[in-house]
Amino acid sequence: MEKTLFDDLVQSLKEAKDISEGKSNASRYFKITSPDVKAVREQIGLSQREFALMMRVSIRTLQNWEQHRHHPTGPAAALLKIVLTAPDIALKSLRV
Repeated sequence: MEKTLFDDLVQSLKEAKDISEGKSNASRYFKITSPDVKAVREQIGLSQREFALMMRVSIRTLQNWEQHRHHPTGPAAALLKIVLTAPDIALKSLRV
């Protein structure tokens, strides 16, 4: 390995250590927020049962999302964003 590449890696590790110990701030910070599931559901006027069926999740999962015990991830989070952005199309496409 080239000396300059090795030195860059060592420097990166030192910076990562300082950040993890709170001695330095990260150069970038990403905060990903989930939509408020209850607000989305209420906005489109569905009951918990209807919304859970539409989302293809259990009512318990939906309740956990609404009470912020868990957060939707992956495809569920993407689908919620679609429902929030284009509720008429989402409802038409996902109706059981």
